[in-house]
Amino acid sequence: MSPSVRLQEMIRVIRGARTQGEERGVIQRECAAIRAQFRQADNGTRSHNLAKLLYVHMLGYPAHFGQMECVRLIASPRYNEKRVGYLGAMMLLDEKQDASLLITNSIKNDLSHSSQYVQSLALCTLGCMGSAEMCRDLAPEIDRLLRASNSYIKKKAALCAVHIVRKVPELGELFTPASRSLLSEKNHGVLHGAVVLITELCERNPETLEQFRKAVPELVQIMKGLVMSGYSPEHNVAGISDPFLQVRILRLLRILGRNNETASDAVNDLLAQVATNTDSSKTAGSAVLYETVLTVMDIKSESGLRVLAVNILGRFLLNNDRNIRYISMTSLQKIVQTDHNAVQRHRGTIVDCLKDQDASVKRRALELSLALVSAVNIRSLMKELLLFLSSCPPELRAHTTSGIFNAAERYAPSQRWHIDTILHVLTTAGGDVRDETVPNLIQLITTATELHCYTVHKLYRALIADISVQSLVQVACWCIGEYGDLLLRGECEETEPVQVAEDDVLDALETVLQSHMSSPATRGFALTATMKLSTRITHNVDRIRSIVSIYGSCIDVELQQRAVEYNALFKKYDHMRAAVLERMPVIDKSSPGHTNGESAGGSIKEMEPTKRTQEVALPQEPANQVCDLLDLLGGSGEPPQPSPALSTTALGPVSSTAGGDLLDLLGGLDVTPVPPSVIVYEKNGVTLKLQTDRQTDTGMTITLTATNSTDREITSLTLQAAVPKSVQLQMKAPSGDVIPAHGLGQVTQTVLLNNPNKVSLKMRVRVCYTSQDFVCQDTVQIDSFPSPAW
Repeated sequence: MSPSVRLQEMIRVIRGARTQGEERGVIQRECAAIRAQFRQADNGTRSHNLAKLLYVHMLGYPAHFGQMECVRLIASPRYNEKRVGYLGAMMLLDEKQDASLLITNSIKNDLSHSSQYVQSLALCTLGCMGSAEMCRDLAPEIDRLLRASNSYIKKKAALCAVHIVRKVPELGELFTPASRSLLSEKNHGVLHGAVVLITELCERNPETLEQFRKAVPELVQIMKGLVMSGYSPEHNVAGISDPFLQVRILRLLRILGRNNETASDAVNDLLAQVATNTDSSKTAGSAVLYETVLTVMDIKSESGLRVLAVNILGRFLLNNDRNIRYISMTSLQKIVQTDHNAVQRHRGTIVDCLKDQDASVKRRALELSLALVSAVNIRSLMKELLLFLSSCPPELRAHTTSGIFNAAERYAPSQRWHIDTILHVLTTAGGDVRDETVPNLIQLITTATELHCYTVHKLYRALIADISVQSLVQVACWCIGEYGDLLLRGECEETEPVQVAEDDVLDALETVLQSHMSSPATRGFALTATMKLSTRITHNVDRIRSIVSIYGSCIDVELQQRAVEYNALFKKYDHMRAAVLERMPVIDKSSPGHTNGESAGGSIKEMEPTKRTQEVALPQEPANQVCDLLDLLGGSGEPPQPSPALSTTALGPVSSTAGGDLLDLLGGLDVTPVPPSVIVYEKNGVTLKLQTDRQTDTGMTITLTATNSTDREITSLTLQAAVPKSVQLQMKAPSGDVIPAHGLGQVTQTVLLNNPNKVSLKMRVRVCYTSQDFVCQDTVQIDSFPSPAW
């Protein structure tokens, strides 16, 4: 191929290349020839060579060496060279290139050129790649061209002004007067550019927005003219008169009418007219109607108009175009909270979209269906959602199960229906449910006391049928352990009675323990259920003892610890076994010990006889704040102790919990006022008092005072404190670390707290000291403070 080959010939040779290597070879030879000709003097082929280089650039090959040639061609007086030069500048240059600054003067000169086509080239280039510096330099020229008499130039200048406003927003005031006058133009291209420019100005400057609200009647008249005008070949698109301009005007009216009653009232009649007179069978009409709907929903429109907008979106749901269905459901999702009843009318169509083959449409239909669930339609809509769950794609199962659980919790018509729905979900997609599903379902079952027999029978049958769904197996094991006596009794009015033998129940639990499909958490549930059955059956206690003893040497530490503790109950504490393993009370979901999640080991610890924790019960404390305090100090070998003063005088009885979150026996006790100074720790002759003093609205100073009533001094005293994450804590240096004997002295330490969110305050204090060569370390949890406190 010769260096002087024409552009068309070069394209033909490149397309005829059989391999990538052959194509690269052709392009490298041509680029070398182009470079050589660029170095020569003006030979009349510069524009021809740059055009070929631009094609090479379009194929993805480097063409940066042609940037300076673009600058030279732009400065040329010949139009054909200037045209290729400007095209090359738009493709090869950007505002980050230094070469772009070299064309500023050429653009300024061309903006004043006598030919409208040369002016157009300069405007297009500035509007495409003009930097902030170029925009500042050339903005007055653009403002001048906006006032020109030539419609072709005004259209280009308006679009160029849009680019300048985006680059340098403070220049918007310069174009405001000219853009207002452009609305009186008859040329659709100028009108379109003016509306885009005004929209940009209004979005960036509130003062300009107020100015252009006076132009709403003028915009309404332009829009009415477009809607009611007859056929115009120049602007007609699928039977719609200039839909591009209509969409732009509607978008501007939406901005002008937002949060403004006067502008909204002026637009209401127009929107109703557009909604009723626009044909939605073609894409152009659908685009105009969709923009109309967005405008209706965004301004202060009448209620009837909003219903009309929802009905338009309902018609979109029946469209064969999936894109239109998708944007329809996206819009309905935004307005379902404010216009719930209007959207409910299209529930059947929305549910049908769950069967769509397109994954995006299916996801949107699912989200909208979940948002439409109410107490009135919970039964019928839940049937559709459960049917969808059985066949939905794997990536949607987690979202579907979560939505069904939330809807059932909010609108369940009865507890039995609620339990049946959750069990159905666990059976269908148990592997995709959230972690907190198990404790939440257990809490629901404990509150439904009249359904215990029905639930345990149903879960036992589910356990026999399939043990692969871990969440379902965990709940089933828990229920069998708690209500095994009801299962063995075989009397159930709610369901068909089934006679179950003790050996059958133990066989089922032993199968779970030995299955390779069972997770460590599931085995923990099964082992605890087996242990609890030792107080609910009469003939197989020895078999249970044998099962439990086997796991005393299990490789899983959690399971081994449980087995060892349960063996200790059989041997050393057999007289306490019946009391420890008695049926759990009804769980209050709002109690401090309850959390919506599993424990760190993935299971709910029902009992740990060797580890008992005393906590002060508070009414209705958020569970997450209690959980935040549990790990703040970390590493303590002892559980926190309650403040003696608080537990006896301030808060009454102390709740004693053994193990995990589900054994909160006395949650919800009333808190009574406490004195200004309280004793929070009293042990081994050491007394720790707490005093509070509020300094600001969110800041508080706490003083901890330690005294010693023994006949020997206490040494190496250290105090550590922890508070919830949202509270800032600063501990000052203590007055000392030795407490004199016989109460002859004291050690004080000041703690500064900042509680910007004013959350309910809790604190854990670790006390460490040496008494008679014996190191003592205790942790006390303070759940109530003397006034003043939050």
